[in-house]
Amino acid sequence: QVHLVESGGGLVQPGGSLKLSCAASSDSISSFYVMGWYRQVPGKERELVATLITGGSPNYADFVKDRFGISRDYAKNAVYLQMTTLEPEDTAVYYCVAASWVSKADFYWGQGTQVTVSS
Repeated sequence: QVHLVESGGGLVQPGGSLKLSCAASSDSISSFYVMGWYRQVPGKERELVATLITGGSPNYADFVKDRFGISRDYAKNAVYLQMTTLEPEDTAVYYCVAASWVSKADFYWGQGTQVTVSS
């Protein structure tokens, strides 16, 4: 069992910034192959925001456009998403994801944190 707990969402004005955090805990997994973020707008499919493979380079969706930065704290099994220059189109529920070394393509999902960009 893996638990992913997100925090840091909220309401921000256009052009503002937010930092999302996610902490992973598990009785059976001590480290994760990949951690990252997806987002979902009501009525649309979940879409990739950013992922970071252990020892690799960040992978960003095109719409990030150098506005977001993903980072990991490997000792804490945590992943962060620093979001800047937020736009109303970034309004969504943001989900933390993680996959183990044993099953690299199977994501565990957090429950999500709401980000609303509005004036």
